[in-house]
Amino acid sequence: MTHTGSTTYVGVSTKMYLGYRDSLRWLEEVRAELDARPARAAGRVVPFIVPSFPVLPAAAEIMSGSAAVLGAQNCSPAPGPWTGEISAAMLAELGVGMVELGHAERRRHFGEDDGVVAAKVAQSRSAGLTALLCVGEERRGTASEAAEHVVGQLEAALSGNWDGIERTLVAYEPVWAIGAAEPANAGYVTAVVREIGRRLEPHGAGELPIIYGGSAKPGLLPQLNGVSGLFLGRFAHEAANFGRVLDEALARQ
Repeated sequence: MTHTGSTTYVGVSTKMYLGYRDSLRWLEEVRAELDARPARAAGRVVPFIVPSFPVLPAAAEIMSGSAAVLGAQNCSPAPGPWTGEISAAMLAELGVGMVELGHAERRRHFGEDDGVVAAKVAQSRSAGLTALLCVGEERRGTASEAAEHVVGQLEAALSGNWDGIERTLVAYEPVWAIGAAEPANAGYVTAVVREIGRRLEPHGAGELPIIYGGSAKPGLLPQLNGVSGLFLGRFAHEAANFGRVLDEALARQ
C-alpha cells in the first residue's frame, strides 16, 4: 500500500460483533457502498475492511476488483507450531494486504507487550503486509503527553528500525475513547497527531499517515486537520454509515 500526502484512509473492523452470515451480508452491503463511489478509484480515498478470520476468504471474493484493501485483525508473532495462531504468510496467501497490530484489547486482555507487537510487525513486513499499528494513551492528559506515549509505542513496535516505514499505517486510538459514547474531541485529536508528526520528523517519518479510531463515526472527519482518515468500529456496522464517511473523505480532497 503506497502512501501519498493527499490520501485519506477509511477503514472498519468488525471485531467479533458479526456472525458468519451477518458478516457476508454486511460485506455485500459495503461492496455496494464502494461501487456507488467511483471517485475512490483515483486513489484519493483508500477504503480497508478488517473482518474476523473465518470470513477472510469470502471477503476477498466479495471485494475482488474493488479498491478496498482487505485486512486481518491479528497475526502470529513467529512462524512455527503455534496452535490457534495464523501466520502473516498465510494471510498474504488469502489476499490480505494489511494486519491490525497492537490494539489495546490485545494488550490488556491477552498480555501483548511491546516485544510481542514488535515481533508481529516484523512478521507482517516479512510477508509484505502493511502493519496497521494501533497506539494510544490509557488516560486523558495533554496532547504533548499523549504524543510522547504514542511515539514511544511506535519506536518499540518498529524496534527502532524506521526503514520500510511506508509499509506502516498508524491508528491513533486513545484507550479511554474506545467503546465510549463519543470520540475524543476533534481539536485534541488534531493537536496530538500534529505533535506526533513533529516528534517523528527526526526519524524521517514526519509524513507517516495517522488515522483516528476510538468511537469514530460519521461527522468527525470534516472536523479533523492533518489527520489521514478514520478507523471505524461499531458505528460502521451499518454499511450506510461507512458510505457516509467515504463521502466525507471524498469531500475533503
